Amino acid sequence: MTVRTAPVELPDLVARPGGPFGIYIHVPFCATRCGYCDFNTYTPAELGGANPDGWLEAMRAELVLAASRLGTPPPVDTVFVGGGTPSLLGGTGLGAVLDAVRENFTLAEDAEVTTEANPESTSPEFFEQLRAAEFTRVSLGMQSAAQHVLAVLDRVHSPGRALDAAREARRAGFDHVNLDLIYGTPGESDDDLRRSLDAVIAACVDHVSAYALVVEDGTALARRVRRGEIAAPDDDVLAHRYELLDAQLTDDGFDWYEVSNWSRPGGECRHNLGYWNGGQWWGAGPGAHGFVGSTRWWNVKHPKAYAQSLTDGLLPVADFERLDAATQHMENVMLRVRMRDGLPVAMLNDGERARAETVIDDGLAALTGDRLVLTDRGRLLADAVVRTLLD
Repeated sequence: MTVRTAPVELPDLVARPGGPFGIYIHVPFCATRCGYCDFNTYTPAELGGANPDGWLEAMRAELVLAASRLGTPPPVDTVFVGGGTPSLLGGTGLGAVLDAVRENFTLAEDAEVTTEANPESTSPEFFEQLRAAEFTRVSLGMQSAAQHVLAVLDRVHSPGRALDAAREARRAGFDHVNLDLIYGTPGESDDDLRRSLDAVIAACVDHVSAYALVVEDGTALARRVRRGEIAAPDDDVLAHRYELLDAQLTDDGFDWYEVSNWSRPGGECRHNLGYWNGGQWWGAGPGAHGFVGSTRWWNVKHPKAYAQSLTDGLLPVADFERLDAATQHMENVMLRVRMRDGLPVAMLNDGERARAETVIDDGLAALTGDRLVLTDRGRLLADAVVRTLLD
């Protein structure tokens, strides 16, 4: 393969004072590729000579450069290791990732430190190693408890493995454990989703993320849909399944705090709250995105090109953009309207406040104090609410 080693130079970065600051670390490795996934991930055959040891060395080099570019970096409130499959690094490898963060940044005393994990690459020893390294939260990809649903998604773990992994994490001392679900997969029934939710609740986790299946261009799933092998997800079915899972989770003591996320009290993901509330973060790793001040950037995608840039002493930035006030306003509306806390009406301009009245009249939102909060029906149509407000 041809590797491009001409990264773009970032402009000066000046972190805004106050508000949360996070670090996102992208681990691009996967043992296999799930049919629905379009994330920046690579199987062993696609790595072109890159490997986890080389990635870790390059990621350390990026964090050194990151701290230098930020001058006096703000304290880090949250760290999130995502992917890909971070658990392929093992507990020791993930401990080394967190050590690299600590060597270059100061973690807040109560920092939230999360890693994603594939149930098949975890064990009781893995979770014990994570706790010893001072990770505080783990997010497990479950997707479904139905074997035939996992098969359509090309997931390789058994239906019960994610639940066992969640229990192992709890026994290792994790108070905060998330399970990810996907609903609306072709062939899934209402009872399949109910059984998945029953299993999640029985696993005693404190957080659930649930996403409607989206058929992304370029994925194996998209090719199967195009060939007519399976049906595309049906919007009415997706809406019904969302209502079903929301009702079941609510009955068991979970509260939604973002359209696709539910938690027990105190179980909210602080790292994601930072994204949704306009916080700042450094994104390290191939394809990772960062946002500091008014500058958003994204790294080169392939691990080999990423490592080469850092070997040359350069940040591996593919490109960046400076967000003007209008763009930041638009994105704040898009994100904050999806949250249970709602959108402060004071954030809207006169035209948007007038359009908010239309949204309220249509039963999609209500005023709660000085905030515009989605109704249950509005949560199903959150994108339409945003389009109406921003027009």
